[in-house]
Amino acid sequence: MENINHTLKRLASSGNFQKRYEKMRQETLKHPDIQAFIRENRQSISDEMIERSLGKLYEYINQSKECNQCKNLEECINIMKGYHPELVITRNSIDVTYNRCPRKIIDDEKRRNEKMIKSLYVPKEILSATFEEFEHDETRIDAVQKAVSFLMNYEQGKKGKGLYFHGKFGVGKSYLLGAIANRLAKKQIPSMIVYVPELFRELKSSIADSTLNEKIEALKKEPVLMLDDIGAEAVSSWTRDEVLGPILQFRMLESLPTFFTSNFDFGELEHHLAYSQRGEEEKVKARRIMERIRSLSEPVLVSGPNRRS
Repeated sequence: MENINHTLKRLASSGNFQKRYEKMRQETLKHPDIQAFIRENRQSISDEMIERSLGKLYEYINQSKECNQCKNLEECINIMKGYHPELVITRNSIDVTYNRCPRKIIDDEKRRNEKMIKSLYVPKEILSATFEEFEHDETRIDAVQKAVSFLMNYEQGKKGKGLYFHGKFGVGKSYLLGAIANRLAKKQIPSMIVYVPELFRELKSSIADSTLNEKIEALKKEPVLMLDDIGAEAVSSWTRDEVLGPILQFRMLESLPTFFTSNFDFGELEHHLAYSQRGEEEKVKARRIMERIRSLSEPVLVSGPNRRS
């Protein structure tokens, strides 16, 4: 059997191998990303280092960066799915390190939130919602235009005002939230949809396992929070003043986009929040919550036929 070293030497000396190697070398060194990296680090990089690191440089140029060649996380083309490469200089050579890509970061955050907050789960129809469903629906045109306007103007990390979709049962309020969330995902902006009645039940039970504060903090700081069906819950002083109030207060001060859906308009929701399960009338506290909701969102009436019938 031929010695492996002899085999490698024979392959290296063959004409075809030399041609392929030279083609790879030229392709790598002419790549704009490689040229930019060399210019930025010229004082630290020698020609010998470049030649010695050609394999790593070639590995780098054949992968997606910032998700620019991948349709989605599932179809990631990189060696490590969900991780994109970065060139670094280590020990007199150029190497490649891998960090989570934007889509991987969003997916990890989503999975972390789903594990922590069970009320994140919403109907599959909502999760796959698109604005195309409303394309020829004139009864909901105002709501769609307001949603699209938000999406066109909002950039993650910047201040933004959400929308308060209100209207009768089944007109598509929750579906609009899903369409907004899916469009945000395409822009690599994370969002969270929670069903308010279930959220309050879950948070109450979280007192026992000491996860309440962690969950409230997640809701406070989510880049785009969507509270679905506010007003459908049974009001208690605790959920209104100790849960909803601090979440909305934080988001108002930080100008974090917050969306709502409800069967109530602002006046009706204020009346609903003013009366607790025990029949207590607390108008001032309800008014305080409504001031935060008005600051965070613009009311938009969603009309039209019942989508569920």
